[in-house]
Amino acid sequence: MKIRTLLLATLLAFPISVRAGIGLITCAEAKALIENPDASKRPIVFDTRGGYKDYFRAHLPTAQHLEFDSLRGTSQAVPVQYLPDDLTKTLLLRAGVDKDRTHLIYATGDVLPNDEILSSTMVVHVLEKFGVKDIRIVDGGLAEWKKQGLTPVQDYFQNPPGKLPAKTDKTTAANIKDVQAHVGKPGNLLIDARPINEFRGEDEIWLRKGHIPGAISFHWARLVEKDNTHKFKPFAGVKAELEAAGITPDKNIICYCGTSREGSALRFYLKYIAGYPNVRLYEGAWKEYVWLDNKSLPAETGGEPAGQKK
Repeated sequence: MKIRTLLLATLLAFPISVRAGIGLITCAEAKALIENPDASKRPIVFDTRGGYKDYFRAHLPTAQHLEFDSLRGTSQAVPVQYLPDDLTKTLLLRAGVDKDRTHLIYATGDVLPNDEILSSTMVVHVLEKFGVKDIRIVDGGLAEWKKQGLTPVQDYFQNPPGKLPAKTDKTTAANIKDVQAHVGKPGNLLIDARPINEFRGEDEIWLRKGHIPGAISFHWARLVEKDNTHKFKPFAGVKAELEAAGITPDKNIICYCGTSREGSALRFYLKYIAGYPNVRLYEGAWKEYVWLDNKSLPAETGGEPAGQKK
């Protein structure tokens, strides 16, 4: 009992701190940050789930709801495009994004087809693009929080008005011209993160079927645990699978998907878990590609998942 009391006192006197950066954080580490006795050093916590009623039911302490799709809208007839910078900045400031604070991002976790980890990685991408440098995804999300015996809350929370960095980061994203200049050049790799049926064109979703010529297929779900789609597999466990697919750190990589959420998850993993240096996200994604130039850009159908044996 004395040892336990002493340990608790030590933790309160010297609360956990994390070095600024982008990556993962455990639920226990997140809890310690949230409970920092110094309120000015507590993290900004965002619940990015699409269902606002899910937030009402239960969320992490001090979490403000930042629904991922509030950052997107229709532009030039193409749905779910990222909003113009001035609108995004207004939304981020209103949400309390702060250049001097750590940001904890999470959603929920469950078996497929649950894909709410994609909302978290998409929000990370937006924050990073607007210059925020201190961002952590809570590994396992709300499901892991509960599994660890930690208590969620129902109280609402509002961050104070935010402060954005002066400089944005233009290195995180790619546009259609970047993609067209990228494909087919030695050392470059274009990765489609959608399920294989969409890559092949065997779906009922898209205006046009298939994938961007020259792309390889690597479904984002190959990187997460089967019993919790918000929990990433350790890099050591997927390194050989990535290499078999030709996805190696020496490559200059652009990821894409249908609307840029799946691509954001693949980019997050390669950049911040695997440590690959050159990874960007094609923000327009397949939804834009199929509409450009009067629907004339080339598309291919068929194909197999990269690195998987038939």
